[in-house]
Amino acid sequence: MTVLVLALIAGAVIGLALGALGGGGSVLAVPALIYLLGFTPAAATTASLIIVTATSATALYAHARDGNVAWKTGALFAAAGIVPAFLAGAVAGRLPETVLTAAFAVIAALAALRMLRPSESGPPDRIRPGKAAGAGAGLGAVTGFLGVGGGFLAVPALVGVLGLAMRRAVGTSLLVITVNSLAALAARTGTSGGLHWEVIGPFTGAAILGAWDGKRLATKISGTTLQKVFAGVLLAVAAFMLVDVIV
Repeated sequence: MTVLVLALIAGAVIGLALGALGGGGSVLAVPALIYLLGFTPAAATTASLIIVTATSATALYAHARDGNVAWKTGALFAAAGIVPAFLAGAVAGRLPETVLTAAFAVIAALAALRMLRPSESGPPDRIRPGKAAGAGAGLGAVTGFLGVGGGFLAVPALVGVLGLAMRRAVGTSLLVITVNSLAALAARTGTSGGLHWEVIGPFTGAAILGAWDGKRLATKISGTTLQKVFAGVLLAVAAFMLVDVIV
């Protein structure tokens, strides 16, 4: 019962962060699964992909209903990340736990720093296909390797590389994240034991419900304040994970 309660609380908090910030919240899923719910790092990154896929697909529906998804642009961007996501997902399921944990801690710290100092670059004068493909491939690799959605990377890339307006970038990033997460999950089929569905199910449900509440929270609290608070928590989690690996 205690594990179920922890799963519901962790899922709700992560959903709130996703809904309020439009990305980045899923970075907390992996440490929550490892340190609160007893998953191995490999199983946690796989379970995180399941949670991210379900939550992103739900949020994608809401954004698509409001017309905030650039389907063609998002599909092309996502296509560049499918193979890297698949390959990275296959490799990650076979790496030592300490390597996965350390790599995840570094990415979490970078995500936090990006939130504290968001990019101020605007849309490009012209779109460079090579740069767009590289950005899509890089995001796919991160998603597949570490089991994170990568919204904190996707949104700036869609704005700065492909020239989307911020609102459409957030909606389109959910399409990219959903596709990459599915590709990474396909690569991990049968490679990770310890997937406790009685925990993953409630965790995912709470995250989906929390995402809707997060949207309402975003209208009441400054986006900058939310980002700073979340970034602080993320830095603390990253530091804890690095210390855990070293010690």
